[in-house]
Amino acid sequence: MPPSLARRCTAELFGTFWLVFGGAGAALFAAAYPALGIGFVGVSLAFGLTVLTMAYAIGHISGCHLNPAVSIGLMVGKRFPSKEVLPYIVAQVVGGILGATALYLILLGKEGYVINGFAANGYNVLSPGHYRLGSCFLAETLLTGFFLLIILGSTDQRAAKGFAPLAIGLGLTLIHLIGIPITNTSVNPARSTATALFGGSDYIFQLWLFWLAPILGAVLAALFYNAVLAEHLIPPVKVEPLTFEAK
Repeated sequence: MPPSLARRCTAELFGTFWLVFGGAGAALFAAAYPALGIGFVGVSLAFGLTVLTMAYAIGHISGCHLNPAVSIGLMVGKRFPSKEVLPYIVAQVVGGILGATALYLILLGKEGYVINGFAANGYNVLSPGHYRLGSCFLAETLLTGFFLLIILGSTDQRAAKGFAPLAIGLGLTLIHLIGIPITNTSVNPARSTATALFGGSDYIFQLWLFWLAPILGAVLAALFYNAVLAEHLIPPVKVEPLTFEAK
């Protein structure tokens, strides 16, 4: 018997908690640590590793979406029932906020710490590289779209079995290596919402982009995959029986 919806949503909550706690936590605690900072590469690996580890831990329970854009993309790709999308999204957003809350409580233990962005996502002056709105929107749409292609392709029945978590985790690592200088890399509305709440009102006002662009990218990728890359069964040719008429 498959796990109940409640159990699957619980798995999504804890999985998204881990994604935010591990990925954003690496950015907050370790990215610029004096002399030993892990930098962009380390933060990118941290985000990829959170998804990789959770894919093996809860993938067999919930599918390990951890991302509203992924859930919506899988629904459009006919891999996930529409009636379960909203409960998954609620669980993911709550899990992300709980992860960010845990980070905030830990940061309170450092004397003199001042919140500076909280690893949130932004454009224009809030972009790490000061990229404009249009550039950030395009980057988030493309990066999320390719993330969905990786997910759909690596979990296709024709793909090698057991390697999907590696492809997805490494794919997210690559996405962060590209996107951190542009938007601090979202591709995940739940992650963006969680960190924006602690990053400040400026980040909250820009949060719309980090819902709209990832969802758009995921939907377009799902439509493309099903139309072009998915296996389409060719209906068997109907062969009429031979008849011989007497003349």
